[in-house]
Amino acid sequence: MRKDFAVQTFDLCRTFKVKKAKKEESNGLVTALDNVNLTIKKGELFGLLGPNGAGKTTLIKILSTLLLPTSGKAFVDGIDVVKYPEKVRKIINMVTGGETSGYGILTVKETLWMFSQFYGIPTRVARERIDQMLEFLDMEKFAKTKIGKLSSGMRQKMNIIRGFVCDPEILFLDEPTLGLDVQISRDVRKYIKKWVKENPQKTVLLTTHYMAEADELCDRLAIIDQGKVMAYDSPSNLKRALKRDAVFHIEVNLLTNGLENFNSIPGIKNFAFEHKHHVGKTLLKFILVDDSFISNVTKALSENGSKIITLSKVEPTLEDVFVSLVGKGLEQEGF
Repeated sequence: MRKDFAVQTFDLCRTFKVKKAKKEESNGLVTALDNVNLTIKKGELFGLLGPNGAGKTTLIKILSTLLLPTSGKAFVDGIDVVKYPEKVRKIINMVTGGETSGYGILTVKETLWMFSQFYGIPTRVARERIDQMLEFLDMEKFAKTKIGKLSSGMRQKMNIIRGFVCDPEILFLDEPTLGLDVQISRDVRKYIKKWVKENPQKTVLLTTHYMAEADELCDRLAIIDQGKVMAYDSPSNLKRALKRDAVFHIEVNLLTNGLENFNSIPGIKNFAFEHKHHVGKTLLKFILVDDSFISNVTKALSENGSKIITLSKVEPTLEDVFVSLVGKGLEQEGF
């Protein structure tokens, strides 16, 4: 396989057997990855964008040698992850959102030094890196704090440092800002961008279900749903491809029924909704064939007894791209 690619997958599949199978699942098998084909270049910050359960974590676990594929091939830096997992592990690292790595009796600095030694980093180099990263992420005052006493946000900052301290060739970040507050998430994204900029041959594979995070960080991204890659390109190209359609956002009073009828309105390519219970409103997102079909939408809303609060035609966002491909929003569980 080509060494100038950080990651390559070929018809990658992974199924799991479950005890209580749903009717639509055959023989108790759930498909987590369905013939995934991806090529990630060295130096890219590549994103996997999709809802919970889309297959993002399964893919990262296979690439980081924590899980075997059911079929297909996967290569990291040109190395077969099934045949030579020990070679892959030497050049990668992985950080997962909400993880609890380390031992509670060790301090932050002791924990980071311990992990650096697992990769054989010389002590002097490791301590210099740790100090620099603690400073950048405003963690110096926690250096001697036992990790068992850290808040979840501070612990996740430490985990981010742990991921970078061994200076991996390829870093897997599985929803690294999950559950973090706005400021800590901003600090984490800032450090990720800094590291990629300063190390142009290093690669980051990021999974997220936060649209803004994917848009801000990723050079390219793949939209994944139910184990399938729906599309992949740069965020700007994905949004540009949707500009030939008409995208409307309509805010109405909180809707509790009748939503399933909107997909059958003539001229609608796809539709999604987001309930805002705290303000008593529902945001409707329509992808239309062209502007002329908006009258069909407003008529249907009127017949449904809905009161239109705001109506606007918008520039496509990644959320709209996702809706156009999948037929629902990231936060939408279905009707």
